[in-house]
Amino acid sequence: MRRFETGDSVRIDIPDETDSDHELYHGRVGEVLEIIEDDAECHTGDERDSHLFVVKLENGDIGHFRWRDLRPDNRSQD
Repeated sequence: MRRFETGDSVRIDIPDETDSDHELYHGRVGEVLEIIEDDAECHTGDERDSHLFVVKLENGDIGHFRWRDLRPDNRSQD
C-alpha cells in the first residue's frame, strides 16, 4: 500500500539533523513525479519500503525519497 500517488504535493520531513539529507531537503515541498518499485522490502521487512518516490521540488531539483521522509503538503488546506 502506498501513501502517495503521482501528482501528490508532499513536504519533505527529515527531522534527524545528523542525516546528510536534512539540510538539503527538510521542510521543502514538491510534487511526486514517479513511483519506482524496488526490492527494499526484502531487506527491511516493511512492504512500504518497496516504493521510491521521485519528487520534483519547487525550485526544480529532483529528489528520491522513501515513505518515511514524506508528509502531505497541507499548506493549501490552511
